[in-house]
Amino acid sequence: MVRFFEVFGELAQTTSIWIYLIIFFGKLLEVTTSTLRIVLINRGIRLVGCILAVIEITLWLMITSTVLGNFQSDPLKIVVYAAAFGLGNFLGSWLDEKLAFGLSSVQVVVTDVADAHNISKAMRQSDFGITSMDVHGIDESERYMLITMIQRKRLPKALEIINSVTSNALITVSDVKSQKGGYMRNSPTRAMPILSGHKKSEKVEAEKEEN
Repeated sequence: MVRFFEVFGELAQTTSIWIYLIIFFGKLLEVTTSTLRIVLINRGIRLVGCILAVIEITLWLMITSTVLGNFQSDPLKIVVYAAAFGLGNFLGSWLDEKLAFGLSSVQVVVTDVADAHNISKAMRQSDFGITSMDVHGIDESERYMLITMIQRKRLPKALEIINSVTSNALITVSDVKSQKGGYMRNSPTRAMPILSGHKKSEKVEAEKEEN
């Protein structure tokens, strides 16, 4: 390990193209890791976030010390460092969207009860848990709100279903830090969905007969 840092320090004092590549890709990896770490910790995935923090700070110490060593005589290092910093933020946010960690809460408001019914039906057929309620607008007109909490990776599918039913829905999406209970496919905390209508009545009658 000591020998590695000695060789790395010697390389940092040169103007070889390799040192610029090390600075660029090292800083790119560090900032990408930093962006993912922040996202994961904010979504409650702390263990993975802590592991990424160790990788991030190690890279930061190595790359930053390389640039600060002789940046006055080699300003190209600063340019490469800054470019990698900007690209790393973009790459980190892009990876967050692709990996889709965590949960999302989706709220849908429609004006037509038929649209609300059709959205609920289509969502439940695709194994989404959904809650509906009557709400009112500023003019006291009736509105219908649908709420569902899903894994972020299933968000595109949910939005596709909603938009296939109506194009006039008001849709808002927000991140969820934690979740307990409720119905969610493939969730370790998945609970039995609430029975409704005749199914609930059948269950109650069956319990009465058993007693």
